[in-house]
Amino acid sequence: MKLLAIALGGSIGAVLRFSIASGTHLLFGRAFPYGTLMVNVIGCFGMGVLYILFLERITLGPELRAALQVGLLGALTTFSTFSLETLMLVENGEAQKAVLNILLSVVLSLAATWLGMIIGRQI
Repeated sequence: MKLLAIALGGSIGAVLRFSIASGTHLLFGRAFPYGTLMVNVIGCFGMGVLYILFLERITLGPELRAALQVGLLGALTTFSTFSLETLMLVENGEAQKAVLNILLSVVLSLAATWLGMIIGRQI
């Protein structure tokens, strides 16, 4: 049952990832991997909120927790795409953008997780 819940959450997360990334690229263009950055920061924020809610506020069954954290957020965020896009920037001679992508992804994702945890404690 837990695998089915993860698969369902993952399918929703994958569609959200595509939608958010596509919308972000429409707004900001494709000169920088804004779409991947956006889904990773949003996913980290969501993980921070859910972590605190599940730890301190809400008791959910393991299937629903797995569906949301492993499935939905796991499919929404993507380290593999981040890695590929960063290496492509390096290969295309855009080392400064690659470093910027690494720094922004790590710093903003950590900050979003922390902010999510703070907000989760306020709910």
